[in-house]
Amino acid sequence: MAAPGPTLSIVLPALDEEAAIGDTIARCLAARARIVAESPVTAVEILVVSDGSRDRTEAVACGFPEVTVLGFDRNRGYGAALKAGFAHAAGEWLAFLDADGTCDPACLAALCRALADEGADLAIGSRLGPGTGMPRLRRLGNALFAGLLGLLSGTRVRDIASGVRVLRRAALAALDPLPDGLHYTPAMTARALLEGRLALVEVPVPYGARIGQSKLSVVRDGFRFLVSIARTAAIHRPARVLLLAAAALAVGAGAVGIGPAWYWLRHGRLEEWMIYRVLLALLFGTGVALLASAAVVAEQIASIAHGRPAAVGGVTGLLRRGLSRRAALATAAALGAAAVAICLPGLVEYATSGEVSMHWSRAMLSSLLVVLAMALGTAVFLSETIDLMRAARAAPGALPPPDRVRPGAV
Repeated sequence: MAAPGPTLSIVLPALDEEAAIGDTIARCLAARARIVAESPVTAVEILVVSDGSRDRTEAVACGFPEVTVLGFDRNRGYGAALKAGFAHAAGEWLAFLDADGTCDPACLAALCRALADEGADLAIGSRLGPGTGMPRLRRLGNALFAGLLGLLSGTRVRDIASGVRVLRRAALAALDPLPDGLHYTPAMTARALLEGRLALVEVPVPYGARIGQSKLSVVRDGFRFLVSIARTAAIHRPARVLLLAAAALAVGAGAVGIGPAWYWLRHGRLEEWMIYRVLLALLFGTGVALLASAAVVAEQIASIAHGRPAAVGGVTGLLRRGLSRRAALATAAALGAAAVAICLPGLVEYATSGEVSMHWSRAMLSSLLVVLAMALGTAVFLSETIDLMRAARAAPGALPPPDRVRPGAV
């Protein structure tokens, strides 16, 4: 006899949704038969969490005897409401959707089916298909955040903030800790993608206009979404954040410095008015070197913290190989020698006459090379220290057996 399928627990977080909660619950109850018929789920329970509602949201929900209703005396946050619902839910699979009437609960059947068919841990309902009722400004913000997260994780998800999801209860341990506010969903998506231990699938779902006024502030909550993504990336994949910043500075250095560089190639000299551009270009270039070195060190620290091997591929792996002790020290020595050679005429002049007439561009370039050499040396020192820490933390392995053994005489 086949084992019964999972129970699905649907959690509806609600804050002052008196106008919509009754219809949303009724649609959830009606969708139970379709979810069971079209997915591996064999039973469905529904929970409503009234997150400090000041209207009749909780009273309306209590009018449905088949629904479990949890109530907060004060508003604790969207994420906190979901956490409470999950804690009281009985299902092996957990689902949630907004209580504002924007999503059809019947779409959970497709998410449950995708979760099983793809062997995924998390199924996200993408609300950005044709005919979506999402306001244009929110669609734009979602696209920008999705693009940023795609750059940081290497995986594309269209709707990172979707409030329509199904996940396995076992996946919660890998996702926690998650925030209590409205940025719970983008933080969950970022954590799933950046941690790399959970399989994620995205399924298109219909999305209509909400009933009542939205609780989402585009500016305030958009900033929280951005901070949440950056914070999660900094914890799990810090090298990617630092390298993205380094790339931005490199573009800035090129844009500012291309004019003076082209002028020098054509005329063999720089004009005095170019000093500010050269200074800014050198400042950006220094930042690129520092951020790239920090990326290598941060990746090693993160690999120890999360118990995974340090990156060996991609840009980070290439930089790490370039920062091997021999290569980095040779490069630092070459940079130091070049810095001295560039400034040597000025040094000789100062030693013989006490004056320096050397052009300022030589001093600037020499200073940049010295800073690069120091950054390389510092990065090598930190990398060596981290490698020693990693070796000290590793469990002692068995000693290698000898190649030959000659028994002694008894």
